[in-house]
Amino acid sequence: MAKPDFEPDFRKANADYERWLSDALDGQIIAADLREKHAKMASGAFPFLRATYWRWAETILEVCPKLRNAPQVLAVGDIHLENFGMWRDDDGRLVWGVNDFDEAAVMPYAIDLVRLATSAALARPSRRYHNHDTCTSILEGYRRGLNDPRPFVLDEEHAALRSLFVVDEKERAHFWAKVKAQKNSPKRPPKAYRRAIAAAMPESLDIQKFYRRQAGTGSLGRPRWVGVADWHAGLVLREAKALVPSGWVRALGQKSRRLHVQEIADGRYRAPDPWYAADNELVVRRLSPNTRKIEVAEEPEELLNPRMLRAMGHELANIHLGTGDHHRAIERDIGKRREGWLHRAATRAAAFVKEEFEAWRGKPVRRRSTRK
Repeated sequence: MAKPDFEPDFRKANADYERWLSDALDGQIIAADLREKHAKMASGAFPFLRATYWRWAETILEVCPKLRNAPQVLAVGDIHLENFGMWRDDDGRLVWGVNDFDEAAVMPYAIDLVRLATSAALARPSRRYHNHDTCTSILEGYRRGLNDPRPFVLDEEHAALRSLFVVDEKERAHFWAKVKAQKNSPKRPPKAYRRAIAAAMPESLDIQKFYRRQAGTGSLGRPRWVGVADWHAGLVLREAKALVPSGWVRALGQKSRRLHVQEIADGRYRAPDPWYAADNELVVRRLSPNTRKIEVAEEPEELLNPRMLRAMGHELANIHLGTGDHHRAIERDIGKRREGWLHRAATRAAAFVKEEFEAWRGKPVRRRSTRK
């Protein structure tokens, strides 16, 4: 799998990416969202990582070349501490796991592990959790998941996760107050968005209002619309967001428009969200107060807790095994790697991300060699 050289000047590379994104969206890029994204990128190394998956895809095999020959799986790609949340499955059970697959692509399995560990290294607010221990917890959870892949259904087990993610009445009231405060957009969404939102409603309903939503970090700039309708004396919401080819596909110079979002979300070791639907243009999902995720800025210690990191590692194994029989190949590969390989790779990747973060903030950076 050949990997092209990357543009060493991050600002030039970012401009190239945004031109590509505009082309991929047929010019429908949201300028105000890009300005918000640029501000977030300057606010810290962790949000910078979140906002620049395309750059990770361009550079990671140069920064960590020993990942190149790991077994290939359908992977999340843009995995990080905040890419986990809660939904309800077909039976109404609460489920926790990865809930964003916009950048899913076929790649070496180890890259997902390194990116998750790198995000933890960049998010660490204190010395309480060390990078080596973080990597150990992620890898422990991953190997448990390889041996016993199963979704995280919260109705019977996983009381700690359930207590963290169940929304209290104050948060529920705040969610609905924000929805009701949104004004109907004077500009209607494009027809594809209107149709997708209407089709995702529980039945044929009149949409009371549409509004644009600014959310996330890496996907800022893409159109994202919410439709609100009344159903059985209560509001129901559906969101439609534009999809583009994965940054991994772009980095490899591949031209395929085929996306893997729905395929990976419906993997055999997940209890999928029945309201999550994706094609090659849009991803549509249900919004509700229950679709909560924890953010680093709010509860970093909870996200960096070894118990949580083991669960995240386990969920990655669920996903990697969900679309192919990769268990033996991955176990053999892990067995060949020297002890501490994940810690070394994540440390190296985090240092590279910090360099580019400082460059984005305008500080002079002396670029170190990406290879060892």
